[in-house]
Parts: sequence; C-alpha cells; structure tokens
Amino acid sequence: MHRLGHGSPCLTWLSLRTARVPRASADLSQMPTGPFASSVGIGRAEPEWAALNRVQETVGKDPIFQAGEASEAPLQLDGAILSGDLSTVGSCDLLIVGAGLSGAVLAERCSRELGMSSLILDKRDHIGGNCYDYVDEHGIRCSKYGAHLFHTQFERVWDYVLQFSEWIPFDHRVKGLVPDQDGVKKLVPIPPTQESVNTLFGERIQTEEEMQAWYDKERIPPPSGDPKNGEEAALSRVGPRLFEKVFKHYTKKQWDKYPAELDASVLLRLPCRTSTDDRYFPDPWQALPMRGYTRIFENMLLNDPNITIRLNCDFFKLKEAGSLPSHKLLVYTGQIDSYYAALGMPKLEYRSLRFEEEFLQEPEDGFFQEAMVVNHPSPDVSFTRIVEYKHIPNQPTAVKEGKVRGTLIAREYSSAEGEPYYPVPNPANRELYEKYAALAAKEEGVAFVGRLASYKYFNMDQAILNALEMFDNLKETGKLEPKRKPEDFGPGDGPK
Repeated sequence: MHRLGHGSPCLTWLSLRTARVPRASADLSQMPTGPFASSVGIGRAEPEWAALNRVQETVGKDPIFQAGEASEAPLQLDGAILSGDLSTVGSCDLLIVGAGLSGAVLAERCSRELGMSSLILDKRDHIGGNCYDYVDEHGIRCSKYGAHLFHTQFERVWDYVLQFSEWIPFDHRVKGLVPDQDGVKKLVPIPPTQESVNTLFGERIQTEEEMQAWYDKERIPPPSGDPKNGEEAALSRVGPRLFEKVFKHYTKKQWDKYPAELDASVLLRLPCRTSTDDRYFPDPWQALPMRGYTRIFENMLLNDPNITIRLNCDFFKLKEAGSLPSHKLLVYTGQIDSYYAALGMPKLEYRSLRFEEEFLQEPEDGFFQEAMVVNHPSPDVSFTRIVEYKHIPNQPTAVKEGKVRGTLIAREYSSAEGEPYYPVPNPANRELYEKYAALAAKEEGVAFVGRLASYKYFNMDQAILNALEMFDNLKETGKLEPKRKPEDFGPGDGPK
C-alpha cells in the first residue's frame, strides 16, 4: 500500500486519496486514484529505492523567480520574438536553427564564456523544442510533446542545469495494464519486477536470487550466439512469456514493426530487474524542474543581450529567399535529411506521436489513474500509454492545494506522420544516415548538432552533454564539432 507520512508537503492535494486499493486490481472503474506517492512523498519511490536518488531536496536556482517573477506558467514572449521578422536583426556569430536543448546550450555557453552572439530561429511559436511545457486553461502543467523525465548519470550535466531552475526530487515509476495468465488485466510495475512476475504468472518470488533463477529458466538463447534481431534479443533477456505480454505488441504499436523486424539493439536494453525496485530509471540524479521545463530555456536565453530569438521562422524559406542575416557559423539542429532534401536522396524514417487529450471534469477523487504513466501493451487497444500530468509534483500551487478539480489525460498513439521523434533503427536507415553524415562532414561553415541532425535518440542529458562537449571543442580547437560519435553516448530511452 502507498501511504503518505505525516509532515509531507501539499497536504490538501494528498488528502484527495491516501488509501489505495490493491495493486492487482483488474477493474478499471476501481483503478487507484490520487497522486502517485510513497511514504517519502509525492512522486517518490519506496524508501529503499528513493534513497538512491542523490536529489533529496529542492536544489538549484531560478534567476527569473528570484528576480520577482511569480508566475508558475511560461512567460509571455515579446512581439519581436514571435514576429518572425528578421529585418531588425543584424549579423551574428552563430545562426542557430532550432530553439531546443542543443541550440540553447550552445547559445548560452558561447555567450557566457566567449561573448559570442547568436540568432536562434525556430518554426514553432515557442522556445524549448520538444521539452516545451505550459499551464493549460484549467491550471494543469502539461507537456505539448509528451512527458519528459529528467535523469542523468553525468555530474557535469546536473551541475549545468542547476543554474537554470530549481529542481525537486522525482522517481519516475510506470504502471502497465497487462493481462495475467487468466487474461485478466492487472496493474503491474514496468519494467517488470518481482511484483510484476508474481502478479502475472502466479509466482511467489521473494528474493533477487529467486528472480534471477526465474529469468534463467525463461530465457531462450539466440540460435547463432548473438541475437540477430529484436525478437531474439528480447527472448534472450526476458523469455517468451514476458515478451508476449509486455514487449511484443507494445513494440509493434510503437514502431509499426514487430521486434523481429528491428535491430537487436532496440530490445537488448530491456531492463531485467531482479529486485523490488520499480523506478523506471537507475540514474543517480532524477528530478523535475519546479516551474517546468520551459523555465529552463527562459533562464538560459531571454535575458542575455548576446542572444536574439525569432520564432515562427522557416529556415529553409528564409534561406531560399536570401533573407538570412550574415553569420560566421550555422548551427543546424533539424533533420539532416531535410537539410539535403534538394539532392533528392531518400528520406530517413522516423516515428512520431499523436496525442489525444481529454479533460475530465469530475474524476473520482480528482484523478483518472493510479500513476502519471500507465502503459497499455496489449494489442486490443491502439494507443500505447495514457499520461496524466496531474500526478507530477511540479504542478502549480492551485493543483497542489486541491483547487483544480478536473484532470487532463493524454492517450499516445505512435505514427509515421507528424513531428519526428524517434529514428527507426534498422540496417537500411543506418546505411542511409551514413551517406548523409558523409555529406555533413564536408559541409563548410555548418555544424550539425543534436538528435535530428545526428539521427540518434538523445535523452535530455545526452543532448546537453553532447552540446557541452562540442563547445569544449570550440574553445580548444576553434571548431564546433563532436568529441565522440552519437552512438558512444549509449542508447537513449527511445519510445517509453
């Protein structure tokens, strides 16, 4: 049972529901509600695992808040930024295409340490790229492009982001609605833990040794030694029963390809938990920005005289019209295949997300589901997961005080159309990307930076570290180029 101890913050919010029905509840109408919490607090894991998070209290600084800005929502940007008008913009050192993490880090570092000027262009009407979050008309903080969870193993990245936000500890945990051996859907931790296996298969595993023995019994080694595709990789990691119930159909919904059609690397990273640790990520620093992700970008960019931003700008149209201001270096963070579209080469393959949002006026006790994220891996529903933002502890004060009765949920559908989110890892795409990368390496005066330009799913911290290391190179060698290959950062989270 998840219960909240005395002295926990936000008591009005917590009083919405402190008692919980059994975790194995199969009836959706009886799904546990209330903020997902433990005795440690809202958004925290059970004490044994919450203690592993090096973020244990509010840390960092928010210069905009410290200067007296009381709003918990993104700031209203001035007309010049939103205008898309470049007529008043002069020459710059860096012309940066894209106002996401990679571009923002380079603009901030080049200004702060080298005094260089940047012009950031973005076709969207907001800063922050896919990290952009906002407070909706009901007062709920939500993300325009899906849930973002900050976690990192890189102390350098953690020290860097502390300059631009106050951060609160958060241990992201995911539930999955998965059919048990009798076909009854049960809410279980994802990635699977001892609890998941016990609930789905009627086991009575109580120790890590017993869990390891269960895996050893279930696993099917690849016929040829090394797994040749995602299915062989998954079977070698979790065995056929977990594969069928949790991973096979979820993968198909995410990628529109069964695991056998994907690289082994996609499913080799399946976590095999032997403990009761139900945290989604193992990283030592896990936290949420107190006033949202957009505030990070506001602190990085808005009050710096060396940084100019113009939104609602289409780089390619401006380039074709000859309207770009003079600059010493172009920093391109968009799709690498779009940059070379005029060459007529094939397009790289991406997966996107479509969000179907629904505001529920009067959910029982104020919440729709037990946790912020509930995955739906079964093939009988077409969406992959439901996100309920109201669970996160960086909600505005009105939500935490119980003044916002309703709740917003977002059903996520994977799609081949829309904003590019995830590169599709298979041999054909990898081979095609290498051709684009070879062209980019010969491009004078252009630096290709970030997830879309590198055809690599970077986590937020990986994107930040990549940009910081490119800045290091700029200082050391005068060239803005990576210090390591994209694949050297290891796998990103990818579709969750």
